Amino acid sequence: MSEEKWYAGGLQFECTGCGDCCTGTPGYVWVSEEEIAVLAAHLETDIDNFEKFYVRRIGARKSLKELPQVNFDCIFLDEARRCTVYEARPLQCRTWPFWDSNLKTKETWKQTCSVCPGSGEGKLHSIEQIEHQRNTVHL
Repeated sequence: MSEEKWYAGGLQFECTGCGDCCTGTPGYVWVSEEEIAVLAAHLETDIDNFEKFYVRRIGARKSLKELPQVNFDCIFLDEARRCTVYEARPLQCRTWPFWDSNLKTKETWKQTCSVCPGSGEGKLHSIEQIEHQRNTVHL
């Protein structure tokens, strides 16, 4: 029998578009070949050109580039701190904040809420929705 999750009653989240999850310490936004193709099409460029300017290889995987001179912002975060590819953003971005690291305990969720103004606010997501997103991306 499985143990009941602490968030069995659901969690609130609604993206405010603040850009806080797109900046900060260095990290990775992992992208698949399919996501690269979607992003390239969104930017109306070919895949090779897209990868040349926006993607870095980390071992066998690929990640979006960061701007180290701008607090390690995602390369798609503009000066107004808005995502310029929001409609085509990768799955990793789409599933925020319902990542394993944020859902471990009530305390880790509380920490997430302290750094993300949309976490703990807005639409109530059911445990089924949360688990679907949590199980979609493995960081």
